[in-house]
Amino acid sequence: MTLADCDRVAEIRVRGWQSAYRGLIPQSYLDGLSVVEDAERRRAHLAQADGSVVNLVAEDTGGEVVGWACHGPYRDGELRTCDAELYAIYVHPGHVGRGAGQALLAESVVRCAAAGHSRLLLWVLKENGRARRFYERAGFQADGAEEPFEVDGAVIPEVRYARALPR
Repeated sequence: MTLADCDRVAEIRVRGWQSAYRGLIPQSYLDGLSVVEDAERRRAHLAQADGSVVNLVAEDTGGEVVGWACHGPYRDGELRTCDAELYAIYVHPGHVGRGAGQALLAESVVRCAAAGHSRLLLWVLKENGRARRFYERAGFQADGAEEPFEVDGAVIPEVRYARALPR
């Protein structure tokens, strides 16, 4: 991902939230998401990047960015562990089901394994059945950890998934 991709990645992330989390997260929060503000955050993150977080984009055959994934060290509060974490993966709603998500996840797995991590962890909304099935098909399993995620006063449970990485 480059600075030039930030606007499109922000659009993908915001539209992804608005599509995937409808009925799971308060609609008022989803309606208030701003592509412009998200793009500004993406640019700021990239400008301050130290190389520990990897941002990937997927392009269609015409070169348009249709998906985005981000991974790096596992975050346990402020502590970083030796595991890797998939922080985010989103595909533009108009491109879901065409393989971009699978490609982004596969590349994240390869890069995390190459970096020497033994496990890749991620958090997913407990009620997001579609995402959970996606991760399970890719070899991830819920490991029993759950955390609340608070959005606009609503507490939404997340579950952690883990996958061993090839050596």
